[in-house]
Amino acid sequence: MIEAIGLKKSFGPVPALCEISMEIREDQVFGLIGSNGAGKSTLLRLIAGVLRPDKGEIRVDGEAVYDRPAIKERIFFISDEGWFFRNAVPRDVIGFYAGVYPGFEREKCLSLLSDFGLDPDRRISNFSKGMKKQLSVLLGISSGTKYLLCDETFDGLDPVMKEGVKSLFSREMKERPLTPVIASHNLRELQDICQHVGILHRGGVLLSEEISALNPEIQRVQLVLEDEEASKEKLSELPILRQSRNGSVLTLVIRGKREEVEEKIRALSPRFFELLPLGLEELFISETEDAGYELKKILSDGA
Repeated sequence: MIEAIGLKKSFGPVPALCEISMEIREDQVFGLIGSNGAGKSTLLRLIAGVLRPDKGEIRVDGEAVYDRPAIKERIFFISDEGWFFRNAVPRDVIGFYAGVYPGFEREKCLSLLSDFGLDPDRRISNFSKGMKKQLSVLLGISSGTKYLLCDETFDGLDPVMKEGVKSLFSREMKERPLTPVIASHNLRELQDICQHVGILHRGGVLLSEEISALNPEIQRVQLVLEDEEASKEKLSELPILRQSRNGSVLTLVIRGKREEVEEKIRALSPRFFELLPLGLEELFISETEDAGYELKKILSDGA
């Protein structure tokens, strides 16, 4: 398990994390989401032992991580930017990591490179952004570490490769102890892979919950109204957090318990309606709006 205990980190006068405390349990995919500058990358670097906290502590399996090489052997960190030796080819990097991580599997990594169509003897500097991301993930999977920290892992991957990476995570988790921690701005990409989600905002933790126990006070509804003009007044009285339209189909995110929202929707006499599972985007929007993140204004300004 990974524990952040009263964690605080600043860069000069700029606070990145403000005494946060949270837990990341083993053998599940943990999605770390947050507004820009929320502290996601800083938290991952602290967990990896790259940065030292100003206050508080990171514990991995009950032990402090900073300046502890034996604990760091359990963690592989994939940064958003990615960095490789000048003029290196994947085979060189495999050799390097095999010397750093005792459990690194060379042959497995070469096999995965072949599966993903990556040439082990081609200069990495000639790889595209997506190819570099793939290489980083494959190195992390092959490292044999218990914890895999991924900063914007899916950014730059095409849809086929995204599904390939997700399938790889799933397969590895069935075969051995593995806890991926994935920080991302693309919430839809985490929806179908994460079991637990943590929301950071302005250096603090807004929420840390199992996906299955997401906010019961927010509902997502799709409906088609019989007479939209006649229903306009009743619609305006609903505590709608967000709405969108696709033809005659309205999708509403409404604050309230399921039974209450269902009763109010029935009162509109819709031609059709359906309550849908709450998505990570809706959860993120509702939680950050409550914390003062003026997303409605941003969305309306950009419309």
